[in-house]
Amino acid sequence: MRRALLLATVTLVASGLTGMAQTTGTPVPRPFPGAPAPPGPSAPRTPPATTPAPAPTQPAAPVVDVAPAATAPEPAPAGPDLGVPIYPTADYLDSIDAGSGQQYHLYGTSTSYSEIVAYYRTVLKTGGREIYRTPGTYQFELGRFDDDRMAYPPSVVVKDYAGEASGGYLFPSGTTEKRYPTIIQIVPPAPGR
Repeated sequence: MRRALLLATVTLVASGLTGMAQTTGTPVPRPFPGAPAPPGPSAPRTPPATTPAPAPTQPAAPVVDVAPAATAPEPAPAGPDLGVPIYPTADYLDSIDAGSGQQYHLYGTSTSYSEIVAYYRTVLKTGGREIYRTPGTYQFELGRFDDDRMAYPPSVVVKDYAGEASGGYLFPSGTTEKRYPTIIQIVPPAPGR
């Protein structure tokens, strides 16, 4: 008896759901506004919607593409401003905020690493010190480092980017790119310190 009652209930519920699905007609999503709904088993076919033609208007003014004003590149700091001479053929690349009121300035050159190290040994009258052998990195100190007031020691750092793997330090400028085998980083002493 229980089985018969359970079977009758399941059959009644299933037939009611099927009938409900056929009468309600679940909406079919449209691919974009104004497009006719794709035909489906429960959706009636409708003619495609037509949109009225737009009223004639005066021709639109031509659109002028205005490019944003190019920002002028930051001027290269001069050697006396940095407290150290800049290698004559070095190209100014960028100035970066080191924090604590300090900046470091990057210069690139096609002159070899060993020639740049020899130049700064002569000009600064100091031997400097080799930081790394590979890739070659050499540092010439320009003043005392105060950990409480400085983010980076005042110095000239020369780095060799001419290795086989890198092919040089890649510097993009607008739409052009240039590779520099040697980079010079100058961190001047902080003013008044």
